[in-house]
Amino acid sequence: MPLALFPLALAVFAMGTSEFMLSGLLPDLARDLGVGLGAAGALTSAFAGGMVVGAPAVAVFARRWSGRGGLLGCVLVFLASHVVSAVTDSYPVLLLCRVVAALANAGFLALALAAATAMVPEDRKARALAVLLGGTTVATVVGVPGGALLGELAGWRAAFWAVAALCVPAAIGIRWGVPGGTGDGRPSPRGEWGVLRAPRLVRVMVLAALVNAATFGAFTYLAPVVTGAAGLSAVWVPVALVLFGAGSFAGVTVAGRFADRRAGRLLAVGGPLLPAGWVGLAVFADRPAALLGLLLVQGALCFAVGGTLVARILYEAAGAPVLGGACATAALNVGAVAGPLAAALVLDRPTGPFQSGAVLVAVALVWAVVSGSRRGGPASRC
Repeated sequence: MPLALFPLALAVFAMGTSEFMLSGLLPDLARDLGVGLGAAGALTSAFAGGMVVGAPAVAVFARRWSGRGGLLGCVLVFLASHVVSAVTDSYPVLLLCRVVAALANAGFLALALAAATAMVPEDRKARALAVLLGGTTVATVVGVPGGALLGELAGWRAAFWAVAALCVPAAIGIRWGVPGGTGDGRPSPRGEWGVLRAPRLVRVMVLAALVNAATFGAFTYLAPVVTGAAGLSAVWVPVALVLFGAGSFAGVTVAGRFADRRAGRLLAVGGPLLPAGWVGLAVFADRPAALLGLLLVQGALCFAVGGTLVARILYEAAGAPVLGGACATAALNVGAVAGPLAAALVLDRPTGPFQSGAVLVAVALVWAVVSGSRRGGPASRC
């Protein structure tokens, strides 16, 4: 893999840490700002909402620069938003900063997906994607639990300072490592939009959104489940996050290895196992050993299936390299908006977030069957 992928992955690590870390900081943040747990959880939805809107908009704007210039600008805006977040005492200001950070994250990820796939041969897109998204999964293994532990020891603001600090070496690596002409030769935005109308692409984007909704809904409210239904102390929250993150790293690695040539088989096996995993977590949530073990397995399933779907979006949108990446980002974050909102509706149940995840993935399976039948092909084929 090209060395230039690694500063991109470092930036994705910082952004993934920020996107996910609130799941371990919600109780402390809510108390400090004087808001309810649902309002604190809305910060995650606001971030994801900013990414939905920002992915195509920022990507179209930033594509006017060189690949390096657009990527670097997004990282610097992201850094600044976290500095402000770390010093504010206002919930509305923090909410606004999350939206600004999301816009920067969205533009960066869309441009980075296009840059990463442009650096490798056609049949290695999924492997390049695995390196890039490896930053996200390492964030769930190291960054998010580390942020939760840092928040426990030094307060939630320290986690925002840590993310800002991570952006510095990422920006330096992008400035000196990523080629300046990554954006050369791209089709016009109008030409790219035409590619995105294909029903096959829309189908995969809907599946990705539903799967990610289940993942984000459960992950956002994992801390209350661990300390509530499982009856564990807050110290166990980082452990639960590490286990889910370790599974996610394994899952995205599997997706990178097989999604280029065996996507249909991987989805046919992993798809039906996903709702079973959420049901199992709901059933065994009051048994700590079973809960922790299942989190490892479910993390692998979520990211193996989700990573494969992202790779399929990029393949289907090969003629729209920037907006294809933007739409992959938007699809994932439509799910990231809907998932926590759906889970918040059932927070009165001890295992409500897991039950919500099971329902969302079941809807995805039904959509896969129905939309596949309409196309006249096997439902598992993407």
